[in-house]
Amino acid sequence: MNTRLARHQDCTQIATIYNLGIREGKATFEVRDRAEDEVLGWLTQPFPTVVVESENEVIAFARASEYRPRSCYRGIAEFGVYVHPAHRGQGAGRAAMLALEDELSRLEFWKMVSRIFVDNEPSRRLMLSLGFREVGTYEKHAQLDGIWRDVLIVEKWFGHALDG
Repeated sequence: MNTRLARHQDCTQIATIYNLGIREGKATFEVRDRAEDEVLGWLTQPFPTVVVESENEVIAFARASEYRPRSCYRGIAEFGVYVHPAHRGQGAGRAAMLALEDELSRLEFWKMVSRIFVDNEPSRRLMLSLGFREVGTYEKHAQLDGIWRDVLIVEKWFGHALDG
């Protein structure tokens, strides 16, 4: 496996992985599939998307996006990580997250945050193993398929080089 910044030609594979995640209903409140051109829009914003490749195939990706528009939050990125179901449990999610953190550090971000469904144990284990902190729970955060779902807030401070 190797990691790198996502490129235009990755958009189809990224959309496929994300759409599989949407259909599973275990990792996002999204319900509408994303097209390649929508994924391309992710690559043109100032927040990085990284991919994990195996045998020239994208098997996972991690994406950063804006946390909040206020300037005081400019160094905080929200993130999501998705792994193709056929490649889960093989370290691709970990590789994607480490590559995303490296890229965000290079861009002088200092924190990553996300929300995880409380029953998404694999994601929770991954985040804890990477040094994320479980901050708290948003109860009944939104509905998915007509059911209120709770989400766990996770964060990781990695801007130690910015201390001082």
